[in-house]
Amino acid sequence: MTTTLTKVLYTAVATSAGGRAGRAVSSDGLLDVNIAPPKELSGPGGATNPEQLFAAGYSACFLSALKHVAGLQKIAVPADATATASVGIGPVATGFGLNARMVVNLPGMDPAVAQKLVDTAHQVCPYSNATRGNIDVVIELA
Repeated sequence: MTTTLTKVLYTAVATSAGGRAGRAVSSDGLLDVNIAPPKELSGPGGATNPEQLFAAGYSACFLSALKHVAGLQKIAVPADATATASVGIGPVATGFGLNARMVVNLPGMDPAVAQKLVDTAHQVCPYSNATRGNIDVVIELA
């Protein structure tokens, strides 16, 4: 099922040159990173890679979605809350694919309340919506 936006609130633009051995720059210049394959993929390492960028974006977005749904329910999110995304890459029948794991840490929060927030955030987060049904995603509470 394709998600169709009723209104675009923001559009990010980035240009990459060199693929997995190159550089990516956002249109506003705030993101400007060298990209290199990690040693685990027979690369030189020493620079970020697309999987790290995806993990950073997904974890930041997921935690923001969690804070959003908590705010709607008047629930305080611990100041030291974290979301840690792991993004794996590997072969699939048609080339390569990804998987993701999100571990959410909400220190001091009642586990039942925390789990409901995590479950709701997974329905709200744009990255979760983009990956749902496309790649294996595991979301868990630490």
